[in-house]
Amino acid sequence: MLGIVAADLPLCLHRVGRRKVMGRAPRRGDAAHAASDNWATMTDNTPDTATNPAQSATLIATRESRLALWQAEHVRELLAARFGLQVGLLGMTTRGDQILDRALSKVGGKGLFVKELEVALEEGRAHLAVHSLKDVPMELPEGFVLATVLAREDPRDALVSGRFESVAALPQGAVVGTSSLRRVVQLMAQRPDLRIEPLRGNLDTRLRKLDDGGFDAIVLAAAGLKRLGLSYRIRACFDPAMMIPAAGQGALGIEVRSDAGTLRAQLAQLTHVPTWLAVHAERAVSRSLGGSCSMPLAAHAVWQGDRLVLDAALGDAENPRRPLLRTQVSALIASVADEATTRAASALGEQAAAQLRSLGADTYLAQAPA
Repeated sequence: MLGIVAADLPLCLHRVGRRKVMGRAPRRGDAAHAASDNWATMTDNTPDTATNPAQSATLIATRESRLALWQAEHVRELLAARFGLQVGLLGMTTRGDQILDRALSKVGGKGLFVKELEVALEEGRAHLAVHSLKDVPMELPEGFVLATVLAREDPRDALVSGRFESVAALPQGAVVGTSSLRRVVQLMAQRPDLRIEPLRGNLDTRLRKLDDGGFDAIVLAAAGLKRLGLSYRIRACFDPAMMIPAAGQGALGIEVRSDAGTLRAQLAQLTHVPTWLAVHAERAVSRSLGGSCSMPLAAHAVWQGDRLVLDAALGDAENPRRPLLRTQVSALIASVADEATTRAASALGEQAAAQLRSLGADTYLAQAPA
């Protein structure tokens, strides 16, 4: 896999200044896609109105972290190989990249990583945005759709440590770094003695903080480490039964304007159907519970033959030592990404959310920060 360092950045990477765009109203578009990302399937061939004639290349809006650039480069190579497109990158700094001294749950959630990219799409300065799907809010703004989801990388969480090979090997009161409430509550369920400290910044920044001695261990997504050729930093991957991943973890999603019909039709051909259906089930759990970054929710779906099996867990944001609420549901779903199967996958997620509510989720949600 391709690892990108500063000296390797392509000449077509256009840098833009840090822009104050938070709170800008999204472009109004196809109302049928406003409620969620679920129906951005492969059938809309409306002529594009999003392309700027002055641009000869298709432009990908991307964050400028090394991992984000790997993801954008990966999609660029797919588009060039499959459709012969000339593709450039529009590098941007998002609010999520700028605010490093506070937890995301306190400053607006993971949507801070995508808003500026959506504005670039809205204004016609870029044609698509590549996201780590776990960073994409459960409700897309009106006028935007999730056009495709690519094959998933390893969805598990990874323990990274210079001295300890597993969570069990960590000493009493060891300091573990993560800013994910989902990871906090699941770590507390395994080792309530651990001291969990906030850890923000891009992947390289987090690794540097570990190497500088600030933590005994940190928890990161295995997918990002593997994509950047850093698998050797992983001491252990968590069994998903012990640390359920976040909705969409390990998957790449591509967002476009809903009126970009031709581009949507092309991107639809890249969809990995099993991943598409799995992540729609996962995201529906969070959407049904009013999902946000302040909710310690995990949701992960796997295929067992033609049956999609979904595990979900919810913790208490204010009291992470409170017992986790857990459920598992499954359904037979055909392996095709059309409206009916996407609805079926989403219905599975809604069923899991309903079961969590029956276990007392509302009392947990009432404690979550606004």
